[in-house]
Amino acid sequence: MGDGSGEGVGTVVDQKQELSSVIDSDDLVEEADDDLDDVADDEEDDEEDDDEEDLSSLEEEGEIAADYIEGLLDIADLDGDIDMDVEGDRAIVSVVGATLDELVGDDGEVLEALQELTRLAVHRKTGSRARLMLDVGGFRAKRRADLAELGSSVAAEVSRTGEPKKLRAMSPFERKIIHDAVALAGLRSES
Repeated sequence: MGDGSGEGVGTVVDQKQELSSVIDSDDLVEEADDDLDDVADDEEDDEEDDDEEDLSSLEEEGEIAADYIEGLLDIADLDGDIDMDVEGDRAIVSVVGATLDELVGDDGEVLEALQELTRLAVHRKTGSRARLMLDVGGFRAKRRADLAELGSSVAAEVSRTGEPKKLRAMSPFERKIIHDAVALAGLRSES
């Protein structure tokens, strides 16, 4: 069984026995702890690199989107300044200016279409699906505040009456805000 030729299970057992007799078990524990610390440090470095990569890719998406929107503003001969930001896991591009109602449309339909076109332009350049958000003239920010207030008031009414309340059809952006406001009030909502 342990002739050292490398054949059979006995050889492995013999090798383990030889190793355990040569190495002190306390040394093994210290080395294992050091190895775990090295792995944890490597994982932290990888997470930092991933966060930096995510931020730089979101900034790149924002820049591509800003260039695209700037080109559209030039074509339409509209004045507007473009702000870029990263919020959470998405790039946010905002257009601010004097008369941008044409870019919002009734209830934000034109804005939704522009956002989708901008996402397609970013996808075309990067090859990955963009989750960026486009805001024009503060429409989305104001809409977010209005919907959060609506969600809170509907939640209060439902809590008071105990009766479910049905709301009009909404875009995914609007539904998420309502769901978040209702959840914050401790109630459940569904679409």
